[in-house]
Amino acid sequence: MTQEALNRLVTEAGLPGVGALARDQGGAWSGTAGVADLGSGRKRVAPDHFRAASVTKTFLATVMLQLESEGALSLDDSVERWLPGVIRGNGNDGRRISVRQVLQQTSGLFNFTEDPGLRQLYAGAGFLKHRFDTFTPEDVLRAALRHRPLFEPGSNWAYSNTNYLVAGMLVKKVTGHSYRDDIERRILRPLRLRETFFPGTDPTLPAPHPVAYSKLYVQAPHAAVHDATEYNTTMWAGSADLVSTIGDLQRFLTALLDGDLLLPAQLRAMLQSVRLPEGALFNRYGLGLMGRDLSCGITVWGHDGSLHGSLTHVSGTVGGRHLLSFNINGDWLTQQTAQNYQDVVEAEFCGRKPGTHSPRKYTGRPDFDVARPH
Repeated sequence: MTQEALNRLVTEAGLPGVGALARDQGGAWSGTAGVADLGSGRKRVAPDHFRAASVTKTFLATVMLQLESEGALSLDDSVERWLPGVIRGNGNDGRRISVRQVLQQTSGLFNFTEDPGLRQLYAGAGFLKHRFDTFTPEDVLRAALRHRPLFEPGSNWAYSNTNYLVAGMLVKKVTGHSYRDDIERRILRPLRLRETFFPGTDPTLPAPHPVAYSKLYVQAPHAAVHDATEYNTTMWAGSADLVSTIGDLQRFLTALLDGDLLLPAQLRAMLQSVRLPEGALFNRYGLGLMGRDLSCGITVWGHDGSLHGSLTHVSGTVGGRHLLSFNINGDWLTQQTAQNYQDVVEAEFCGRKPGTHSPRKYTGRPDFDVARPH
């Protein structure tokens, strides 16, 4: 059934191609549909590299929880304690925002992807002109802080890439190392995730990789599709700048949900989630983890990622016994696409034939929006 659901992502949703890997107590299964390259017809393969986008957030949250277990910081610390004077202006105040709220997306910080100035650089024709530009975290944070908070810290929930931009800055202040170095030292090397890395200013992807097809977040029925394989991801520092493979992402999530990366207290904290309103492809958010309550009563945990030319999903059950990861080399979602996307997860974990469960209505927020990468 999972293979049928993958096929529908191509035949019904019109996406170029998808590669998937599933694993349970019965063993591993991999499947593909569509192509890696519409021109040559080259097929997707399991070792394909892609931009994992916001799955980066789960890696970063894991490092911060490891730091908490070591006593280097507390989830109840204010952002101001570590970044004095950094979050200020237009009603923003780091003294009132905790580390926990940053990781759980309850800080109220404005999402920098909504800033009109930055949007002109990453969407539409602006992307084609600025795709190789380099940004510093301070550049991007200034754009976010030009806006008032979305709400009082802790009073609501909203998906904001700014939270994980700040999280990366927190790791640097606490450890003296960049979040990239700490993720490599604490996660990538111990788990031997040799195909996962941070490209920095390098716009290329290693072979093998699919062509990343993008509509550049243009909301129009017949928006042109562009090759967005190569670009600089420094705008997305901490929030969405990781490159990986479906196999590496699954090994990471297996280790996380099995308790190999965090002590029990920190894993419990990570799974303590905010319930979200209807309209998203997931309905819980913990500390860098999304939760989905499926139609068969199972809750799976993981993260989605959306960036130019790439849609990524990885999820699994607590304990790491049943895992699913897949990547699509196209970035456009509609109500139909979102239904097909949910069908893959339902087919794998619930054995549901695609199109037979009652889907949650997709409204384009907050995890996947054709106009809002994450």
